[in-house]
Amino acid sequence: MSYDFNWRAPELQHDLDSNNMQVGLAVDNWEPRIAPPKTTMSGQYCKLEPFDTQRHAQDLYAAFALDTQRRNWAYMPYGPFESFEEFTHWCSNTCTGEDPLFHAIIDLGNNQATGVASYLRIAAAIGSIEVGHIHFSPLLQGTRLATEAMYLMMRRVFDELSYRRYEWKCNALNTPSCKAAERLGFQFEGIFRQATISKNRNRDTAWFSILDHEWPVLKQGFERWLAEGNFAEDGQQIKSLHECVEAQ
Repeated sequence: MSYDFNWRAPELQHDLDSNNMQVGLAVDNWEPRIAPPKTTMSGQYCKLEPFDTQRHAQDLYAAFALDTQRRNWAYMPYGPFESFEEFTHWCSNTCTGEDPLFHAIIDLGNNQATGVASYLRIAAAIGSIEVGHIHFSPLLQGTRLATEAMYLMMRRVFDELSYRRYEWKCNALNTPSCKAAERLGFQFEGIFRQATISKNRNRDTAWFSILDHEWPVLKQGFERWLAEGNFAEDGQQIKSLHECVEAQ
């Protein structure tokens, strides 16, 4: 069997080597980065604390239980959990390591943990890192706190640690997650077919990313969107995040 190989590379920036071959641009004066620290990230509406089972598990178990149909667990490789004991066992064994590096998202209004997110696939040598294990309880979904939590994690990656690449991956069937990635400024890169098996089901994985040179405009857009003046008295946004980014 023969194949007609018609694939063409996208137009990418490149140099030419001594043999006139296209090669990647030089990354001058590059030095390996450090891994993210286990320190709190604070914003106007929320903060992200390094995960601590004793401090955060009770709040999170109660918050996740508000998802009575358990829809939020559909695309997670674990859960739902049938008891608090089962949940805390999972937390202690999964959420307290270095990679993935879990954080609890704390509502500054009541100091309650309402969701989690982590850094993972931390490749400090080349400046690449992924955000994942994102689980927002119903208390957090659709709020400005949820957006600010993602902004704070990006700000650490690009402003504090000077990484080159920030990744978002999700089940390609998880439409809300794909839409969230695009809303937050991630660029769709493609789908890895049959990438893994999750809960005994095939998973095709959608890949998204933000690069360091894209961050300055996104940062200004996030800060414009998060400003108090962008929200009416009833809490509704005046301009969307997309509009705030496009205005830069």
